[in-house]
Amino acid sequence: MIQITPSITIHESELQEEFIRSSGPGGQNVNKVSTAVRLRFDVLHSPSIPEDVRQRLMKIAHGRITEEGVLIIDSRQFRTQIANRDSAVKRLLELIVKAAERPKVHRKTRPTLGSKLKRLDTKRHQADAKKTRRTPDSNDA
Repeated sequence: MIQITPSITIHESELQEEFIRSSGPGGQNVNKVSTAVRLRFDVLHSPSIPEDVRQRLMKIAHGRITEEGVLIIDSRQFRTQIANRDSAVKRLLELIVKAAERPKVHRKTRPTLGSKLKRLDTKRHQADAKKTRRTPDSNDA
């Protein structure tokens, strides 16, 4: 069992991992050893994820989720399977923790009467200052 939040735990059997060959430099090691990991987690059908968290997770990771609702995370930054597996699981947990946070409710606010009066007073003061800088008009005299 992987504890994510106090209310969310995932059983390790829900995670499917596939080890693949990693690309890039590494000499013979890269051609012989499958160190990169592709972690799959079925978000859509997981009994461990509450519905509201599931919806937010689908939205957050929309580019990494297949049409069947499977989240795919690749990790190939380390030279060992264990380190890459741990990295992939850690990234999955970070995504779920981020999805578990309830978004803050945005409430529209209105400017107070004091702030409105202060703004108008500042505008009036600025207009008076600019009025004194004008060249006199023949109509003003």
